[in-house]
Amino acid sequence: MGTTRRLAIVLCFGLFVSSMGALWVQQAGGASAEPDDPTLSAAEPLTTTTTAAVTTTAPPVSAAPAPAPAPAPAPAGPVRVPKDPYAPEPLVQIGTIEIPKIGLTHAIFEGISLRTIDHGPSHWPGTALPGQVGNAVFAGHRVTHSKPFRNIDQLAVGDEVIFTVNGTRSTYVTTGSEVVTPKALHIVNQTPTPTATIFACHPPGSAKFRYVVHLSLRS
Repeated sequence: MGTTRRLAIVLCFGLFVSSMGALWVQQAGGASAEPDDPTLSAAEPLTTTTTAAVTTTAPPVSAAPAPAPAPAPAPAGPVRVPKDPYAPEPLVQIGTIEIPKIGLTHAIFEGISLRTIDHGPSHWPGTALPGQVGNAVFAGHRVTHSKPFRNIDQLAVGDEVIFTVNGTRSTYVTTGSEVVTPKALHIVNQTPTPTATIFACHPPGSAKFRYVVHLSLRS
């Protein structure tokens, strides 16, 4: 095994929660199965306050309009990660990702453990799901396993990334890309509009940097 690289904020799984629910990604020493694996480290727990719904019963009112549905809750923010990058985690496929520019069609999963990411691009729990308001964050491999994100550095502004989750197809377009260090703070911040972020270690075969592609929902 090579040296474990603990991702800061969504990459290499080094994760601390900021006051805005952002994570920071860091590299740390340890054992790792792959040179480009995002690896996880322990993070401070997120504090989430849940208000129970209260149901009241009132006499029926003639011709009363139906109440408007409550808006979907905002994402709670990225969940904390386990100390063990291979911590047990159920393997749950949530849909597919398509990137026509690089000829990719691949299953996507829900989770932050390498047990999950080894199977394909994985959605960071607590971030928005594709199609929702917020930032849907996905990590994937570049040179190991099925290496789904091997060529994400070929994406240019306007190129499509299509997610299908729960039967709903959401088409995003590339708005930009950047190479960041493992301590980058901003890539998993939640946003007021529907956006998405896909990332992987960079350059291929190394965990020195992270290649990040930013996306915006088109339809």
